Amino acid sequence: MNIAIVGTGYVGLVSGACFAETGATVTCVDVDEHKIDALKKGVIPIYEPGLDELVLKNVKAGRLKFSTSLPDVINDQEIIFTAVGTPPDEDGSADLKYVLQVAKTIGENLNRYLVVVTKSTVPVGTSRKVYDTIKSELDKRGANVVFDVASNPEFLKEGNAIKDFMSPDRVVIGVESERAKKILTKLYRPFLINNFRVIFMDIPSAEMTKYAANSMLATRISFMNDIANLCELVGADVNKVRAGIGSDTRIGRKFLYPGCGYGGSCFPKDVKALIKTADDHGYSLEVLKAVERVNERQKGVLFDKLAKAFAEEGLAGKRVALWGLAFKPETDDMRESTALVVIRKLLDAGCSVAVYDPEAMNECRRIMGDKVEYFGNMYDAATCADALMLLTEWKEFRLPDWDVVGNKMNKKLVLDGRNIYDRDDLAEHGFEYHCIGK
Repeated sequence: MNIAIVGTGYVGLVSGACFAETGATVTCVDVDEHKIDALKKGVIPIYEPGLDELVLKNVKAGRLKFSTSLPDVINDQEIIFTAVGTPPDEDGSADLKYVLQVAKTIGENLNRYLVVVTKSTVPVGTSRKVYDTIKSELDKRGANVVFDVASNPEFLKEGNAIKDFMSPDRVVIGVESERAKKILTKLYRPFLINNFRVIFMDIPSAEMTKYAANSMLATRISFMNDIANLCELVGADVNKVRAGIGSDTRIGRKFLYPGCGYGGSCFPKDVKALIKTADDHGYSLEVLKAVERVNERQKGVLFDKLAKAFAEEGLAGKRVALWGLAFKPETDDMRESTALVVIRKLLDAGCSVAVYDPEAMNECRRIMGDKVEYFGNMYDAATCADALMLLTEWKEFRLPDWDVVGNKMNKKLVLDGRNIYDRDDLAEHGFEYHCIGK
């Protein structure tokens, strides 16, 4: 089965490699010549566990190819997926210019039946715009070519994307014709054989499902962060509260972990986009607007705790070490990360900032330049620090040698933004410890 995927970012490259692994012949297309040249040489532009091996394996097998020219490959495919970016505009709406540009190119060059599938996260109604764009270009050419559009939103978790794709909780597919459904059923047959859930529905419902799912998860995070902050004020322990409410089968334990705010490529963008979609239809999503406000406030919680700890002498001139820069472990993605908010607050307060992350150092250099100091390991980053902040719960941060850390720091102060440390353990090593919700 021949398919093409337009866009070799996180979603496109993971999807392409995984479809190739199931036996499809996949061409990944991108206008970035440098990225395509690098991929042809085996250089993977993003960090995702297992992705480099999967790409190299399927390139070697001849099932995964790369191209910079969509017109050259359009008429060799049964399905073309759009996996280009949909960055948020200033008003929070998703920018569809790249999605519609792909549709325009398809309409300008299509000569045979094709299923055009949107995998990018897009607002409800986008597939209709894609259809109209393709049809308009066909009409300009006087070409009477039949095609279908479909929606197949991704639910990949960065750091676990390969497993999520190959062993999904569910695959959601929005279709309007039996012909398109039959072709997409063929593509996803390996998943059906393994009894994974493939859910067919109408296209608007598929488009809405992605936004609704991410918004629900974001809501749970912000809810628990609000509860955690209240726990601190009333003397409760959020971990015990979380265990108590998570044991209710109607609620469950997942996404009830308090912390210093969510970030990444999906939750912030999707919450904003869903709020904007509702506003455009004359309806205000008050719960989600509160979710967004809570999350933005939560990103400053550790800084507020630090300022309180140095209330008498002030923060100017203090040196603060940050462990973790990525918005979550097992990725180098810093989009909307708490670390960026914290770094900027620290710099504005006159602090010097030392940072370490196992994967996101280059991304931080790209964003922050030489405004912070970079170190090759977590212990060196703590040297001469007046405070240490844990922002990303990488595994290597879980069991540090606190004697080594304490000997390197000016002041034994730890602010744990992910609640992974034990207060009594740090107290035995002479540390002052602050976390979320206790």
